[in-house]
Amino acid sequence: MASAEKRLHAIISGRVQGVGFRYFVQENAYRLNLKGWVRNRRDGTVEVEAQGSSRILEQFVQALGQGPRSAIVSEVKTDWFPATNEFMDFRVRTTSD
Repeated sequence: MASAEKRLHAIISGRVQGVGFRYFVQENAYRLNLKGWVRNRRDGTVEVEAQGSSRILEQFVQALGQGPRSAIVSEVKTDWFPATNEFMDFRVRTTSD
């Protein structure tokens, strides 16, 4: 099962700040039992790092593409990496460059 673990890095663009997007991401991560973090970036995008099974992460990416009701997602850029097991839970982090 460990071989199915992956790490996702995603950048979400559109109207994704000021609409509860980070908390939507956190709720979905909790529901899917993912570990990692989400934060706003100064350029108006939202950045996500998450780790879990490939199948569950694919579901998570689908949710990122929808966003909360008041968001308008124009793009979700994803990069996939081997699992690192560095995350203990899923957190909302402070804004970054």
